[in-house]
Amino acid sequence: MAESSAAVRGGAGVEYPTDNYLTHTQGLRSWLFTLDHKRIGVMYLVSVLASFFLGGVLALLIRTELLTPRQTIMGADTYNIIFTLHGAIMIFLFIIPGTPGSLGNFVLPMMLGAKDVAFPRLNLASYYMWVIGAIFALVAIVMGGVDTGWTFYTPYSTTTNTAVIPVVLGIFIIGFSSIFTGINFIVTIHKLRAPGMGWFQMPLMLWGLYATSIIQVLATPVLGITLLLLIAERVLQVGIFSPAYGGDPVLFQHFFWFYSHPAVYIMILPAMGIISEVIPVFSHKHIFGYKAIAYSSIAIAVISFLVWGHHMFVSGMSNMASAIFSALTFAVAIPSAVKVFNWVATMYKGSISLATPMCYALGFLFLFAIGGLTGLFLGSLAVDVHLTDTYFIVAHFHYVMFGGAVMALMAGIHYWWPKITGRMYNERLGQIACLLIFIGFNATFFPQFVAGSQGMPRRYFNYPERFTDYNVFSTIGSYLLGLGFLLVAAYLIHSLFRGRPAPANPWGGATLEWSTPSPPPPENFEEEPVLGDHYDPYDYRGLVYDPRIGGYVQQHPH
Repeated sequence: MAESSAAVRGGAGVEYPTDNYLTHTQGLRSWLFTLDHKRIGVMYLVSVLASFFLGGVLALLIRTELLTPRQTIMGADTYNIIFTLHGAIMIFLFIIPGTPGSLGNFVLPMMLGAKDVAFPRLNLASYYMWVIGAIFALVAIVMGGVDTGWTFYTPYSTTTNTAVIPVVLGIFIIGFSSIFTGINFIVTIHKLRAPGMGWFQMPLMLWGLYATSIIQVLATPVLGITLLLLIAERVLQVGIFSPAYGGDPVLFQHFFWFYSHPAVYIMILPAMGIISEVIPVFSHKHIFGYKAIAYSSIAIAVISFLVWGHHMFVSGMSNMASAIFSALTFAVAIPSAVKVFNWVATMYKGSISLATPMCYALGFLFLFAIGGLTGLFLGSLAVDVHLTDTYFIVAHFHYVMFGGAVMALMAGIHYWWPKITGRMYNERLGQIACLLIFIGFNATFFPQFVAGSQGMPRRYFNYPERFTDYNVFSTIGSYLLGLGFLLVAAYLIHSLFRGRPAPANPWGGATLEWSTPSPPPPENFEEEPVLGDHYDPYDYRGLVYDPRIGGYVQQHPH
């Protein structure tokens, strides 16, 4: 077998580099102190997926307890701790840092034609801030957990004797990780674009990450200050939120949701960026309405700061404030609807390939549409009063967060997996797992819309027997969902050892990362890409499938 210093030839004639970011320097130390954005992205990916596994196990424990209307496997106090930890881990350790930290870190510089992010050391620091914060959360579990719910509402969070301070301090530290990542991405996009790449020649994934970074930098400090005030309330009894000391607990809600509703879009905007990359590639069509999608990302980031009050319609706000927040809630749906319309229009009359990433993207469209439409019900004042604190809210939240952010993350992982690892996974198993996850998710959460509309309250340990059938169906669905993710883990891990070598461009993407080998070299590009005036990241006309390598080649390089 012929071999050079740069590449070896694998099965089906695929050439893959021997000197890549995975093998350039060996040993654990080279990973722990790396400044390579790709390695940092991989470390983020492994870490957030480990958090997802832990949060998922806790979710299955919750659903198992709710299998019957009486105590099933745990007591009420334990249940409160489990569902609090499930929410906190999923939100703060997984979904918020998930896509920007992992896939965003990996692909953003390559999509720009850059060798790395603007501040590599700050990038590594952001990962370790996440690790330190996660350790504090694990310490809280060892100390007996926390039972406040993931929102840490006062006055209960200032009086409970559970481990509120370690969890809150851990989330405060993770906030620095989010801010560092946002600053890094903003500067990188502004300063390190390849020569010839204008703002409207950037892949839409970068617009999603740019809008996300704006929210991270502007909103996260508000959460940090709020959590510090909560700690001060518990330790110093300063009287900011607790009525016992002259404070106002509703003020905590305003502070918390001023961050946490924009944080919804920290979770969903990168997901929308992924979908904007996957759909045109597997539809073999140019993206429809590029500028509309790009501008809608910025519009979502701006409007997201103005709608926090719809979480507080029953908290005693004035009728005028409630009406304003209701109108703004409907307004924020418009740019999201623009994106959905453009994605569907992109697929129209396209030559659609149902590869695994596209299957997850289609699942995203269906589930996110349901999540968005049910959000309009909750934006209506009269309807929201009836549905507040019911399982309708639980279902809506999961359709947006899981059906949106997680399904898109799964699409992104499968889309860039060959680029990250240099290996292809089993396509048939990928499609089967996607179907299991889609069916399991809907079986888990759709019955909760019905139960919630009939008045079943959320966060309760037990429930009236008339809701038993809904909960049994939901619990069975959660087991199916868990099985789907176990299958994903199995074939992805298997691909690392037995998967066939990946070509540089297995899917036919036109963005710059697909012009590098799989996996990429440490410096990403041998030479800095210089793009012409007519560069278009969604122009697939020059790409031709070569069956000898199992991938696409560019007849007319950018």
